[in-house]
Amino acid sequence: MEDADSLLGIFSDPVAMQFYPSTKDRTETEGWIQWKLNSYQQHGHGLWLAELTKTGEFAGQCGLIVQEVEGQREIEIGYLFLRKFWGQGLATEAAIASREYAFLNLKLRRVISLIDPANIASIRVAEKNGMRLEKIIEKWEKIVGVYAVESTMDI
Repeated sequence: MEDADSLLGIFSDPVAMQFYPSTKDRTETEGWIQWKLNSYQQHGHGLWLAELTKTGEFAGQCGLIVQEVEGQREIEIGYLFLRKFWGQGLATEAAIASREYAFLNLKLRRVISLIDPANIASIRVAEKNGMRLEKIIEKWEKIVGVYAVESTMDI
């Protein structure tokens, strides 16, 4: 919960949240944190805090989220950063690290990212992470692209 103020820097920013249903206030942010803590208890993974290596400054969040996609359980690589860090490659670095963790540590065979078709920056991150558009679906009462990559390792 001590990260709520940092996350509010993203969640209260309408530009950063433009592809999400809405911004979040403090209570909703604390609910989000609790949801992520529950994910660790239930699934053994969730989102991580992203900090700058040199300064320890909060930059955003990234990691692995359980999602239901057309009745199937999928693991999504999610990432969301403070606007002042956009365009610096942090989301790409975080997404690649999340993919590697999923494949090497969790031995997953596949991961996805669910992306609004208008979110060109996130689409570029997914593509740099080896993902390709698999299909378009309706989720969260909107259209999203399912970007996916499969592990090439023998598990």
